[in-house]
Amino acid sequence: MKRIGLIVLAAFIGGAAAIGAYKLLERNNDGMTLAEKQNVLFANNPVKISSTGAVDFVQAASVVSPAVVHIKTSYGSSSGNERGGSGSPMDMFEEFFGGGGRSRPRMPRAASGSGVILTPDGYIVTNNHVVENADKIEVILSDRRKVMAKVIGKDPNTDLALIKVEETNLPIVKMGNSDNVQIGEWVLAVGFPLDLQTTVTAGIVSAKARSIGILARQQGQPTEEEYDEYRRTGKAPERTNNSIESFIQTDAAINPGNSGGALVNASGELIGINAAIASQTGTNEGYGFAIPVNLAKKVLEDFRKYGAVKRGYIGVSFRPLDADYAEELKIKDINGLYVSDVLPNGGGAAAGIQKGDIIKKVEGIAIYDSPDLQEKIGRMSPGDKVQLTVLRNGALKDVNVTLKGDASVNLAKATPAAKSTGTTISKLGAAFAPASAQVKARYGAKNGVVVTSVEPGKVFDSMDLPKGLLVTTVNGKPVNSAKDVEAALPTSKNGMTTISGVGPNGNYTFTF
Repeated sequence: MKRIGLIVLAAFIGGAAAIGAYKLLERNNDGMTLAEKQNVLFANNPVKISSTGAVDFVQAASVVSPAVVHIKTSYGSSSGNERGGSGSPMDMFEEFFGGGGRSRPRMPRAASGSGVILTPDGYIVTNNHVVENADKIEVILSDRRKVMAKVIGKDPNTDLALIKVEETNLPIVKMGNSDNVQIGEWVLAVGFPLDLQTTVTAGIVSAKARSIGILARQQGQPTEEEYDEYRRTGKAPERTNNSIESFIQTDAAINPGNSGGALVNASGELIGINAAIASQTGTNEGYGFAIPVNLAKKVLEDFRKYGAVKRGYIGVSFRPLDADYAEELKIKDINGLYVSDVLPNGGGAAAGIQKGDIIKKVEGIAIYDSPDLQEKIGRMSPGDKVQLTVLRNGALKDVNVTLKGDASVNLAKATPAAKSTGTTISKLGAAFAPASAQVKARYGAKNGVVVTSVEPGKVFDSMDLPKGLLVTTVNGKPVNSAKDVEAALPTSKNGMTTISGVGPNGNYTFTF
């Protein structure tokens, strides 16, 4: 009897110690990344669900569905955002919010999408295009409660956004490893299509590292056709394409409203964020596209830390090789990325990469197309080192590149000089001067102010916003002078300030 009592006592003490350790970690995890917080939660609360090879999705669906939320957004008439539809069957915004590929002159008054809860304290991942320019973001939880959300960060180059609601003890979805996803693997898409309640659909992974050009079109960035024209005529595109597309393609049914929802494997692990569909009609025709979660992890953590993405660049322009392009270049290789240009002051130039090199591997892994490289670099930050294997004069050579940030671009060459004078706004730590007609014409802008100086340690400096950038709106209001910038600052939504504009690397939006 005493022995049984000792066993019970030992079990009680062990359980109490485990609970105490978990609560201690819970109180001291503010410095943890989103992924680390999840590791702690799932290490202490393991969930037994079906294996990845199982055809029965009941357990996976039951685990994921409570943590996928319905997002409803509204737009005021003063948002000032006119956005014409491209009419493309791949038009992401049209397909997920209706329109069937038709041109739409203005933002909708209201729209809806989906989101995935990542932490019990309310961090939710969704798409940039779900919340972009929204005046009000309402999140409907699985228990039908409605709560307001604020934007932590958003990035049009990956179409990712991180929002937050002030709630606790929320259900979450476990982040998986998208590198382990295999073509032919079973997956589930979970979201709120067509304004229906939580809906789960099943399919397989049809392809990986798929680029469909949708993000560049949404931002008015150069298409592959424009780059081909550049190669033929030498006339450079006015903007650089910095979008990162390396989608997971699936035939699980995805429809308008699924945008920002979860793509999970049969174990219920998040492997992608649903973002787009290929459709002639505006509804599912068999192919959907999701952003890999491994890319999302880095972007979302930057949002949480800085409010914006700190992206590293190799500093080279390249084009995937194929038989036709190899014949045009009069070379034998038909695999790899042909370096067509090396940017001055970039990481590639410093590492010795040359025009005409063929990038064959990144960190020892063979690459064949642009997404193979772009996604891996998209997970890295300025200052990170990456090993590239290049083919030069018939020999393979390993090159170690230190990635550089946006500020490494030769702004003096890329942007017409603005006046060195300007009015300083201490809250932003930057000075602004009215943009000249030449600067506005270069970027196709109707209005704007140029950043003429940045103070070390202040907001603009911490967000890597360098001199020469053209700021077009502050909190959605057009600006033409430093006085306009100051007047627009108090109009922030949910206590967050949003600054949008354009620079040598394309459009940008920062929220802080």
